[in-house]
Amino acid sequence: MKRLLLALVLAAAPVMAQAPLDPNERIQKLVTLKYADPQTLRRLLVNFGVDIQADDRMKVIALSGPRSKVTTAEDAIKQLDLPTAAQKDIELTVYFVVGSDQPNLPGNPIPQDLQSTVGALKSTFPFKGYVLLDALSLRARSGVGAATTGQAGGMRYTTFSVGSASIDGDGSMIRLDRLHAGLRISHVEGGKTQYTDTGISTDVVDVKEGQKLVVGRSSLDGPEKALFLVLIAKVAN
Repeated sequence: MKRLLLALVLAAAPVMAQAPLDPNERIQKLVTLKYADPQTLRRLLVNFGVDIQADDRMKVIALSGPRSKVTTAEDAIKQLDLPTAAQKDIELTVYFVVGSDQPNLPGNPIPQDLQSTVGALKSTFPFKGYVLLDALSLRARSGVGAATTGQAGGMRYTTFSVGSASIDGDGSMIRLDRLHAGLRISHVEGGKTQYTDTGISTDVVDVKEGQKLVVGRSSLDGPEKALFLVLIAKVAN
């Protein structure tokens, strides 16, 4: 009987409510990222009123500050750490194709996958021969620029650069800002090495992924020879 009365007393006892969390209490929080770049998120959260440390190798962000602000920053990270928020790499290849009035122009043969593109050039321009001068490839992070150079023989160097590369919503189109590709030719004049740049520069180029796009044409060693730039852009897996 005593046990029954004790059980009834315990059941009727009021449950002590948990004390509310102090929003100003300083806490630390470690957040592991799956997709987003830690440094990019650190810059975005700089005005959230918390101390932030980011580790690229471990892909984590450490938050320290008042509980309410740390919670707000953590919620923002969850909204941004999504597959669509992750930066993707873009693979770019530019082919330097030379057209000339000489049918047997010295140079490398046109690759098989460019034959149809060069065939279209032959039907448009009166040049008798086409050869491949060089091909340059670079890998650019979405939203970031990149540049590379090559040697085309002698004192001639090929250059290829983009100010930034970005991908549209569905990933089918790639936009390149401030693209430049061409030749940098050095020669000695007055005992000093001088450089002459020739090529093509554009503010914006939109290219469909995998498309072989003729970016443009510039004269090379006079009107009887021209430099064509063929661009291929792909989103890296």
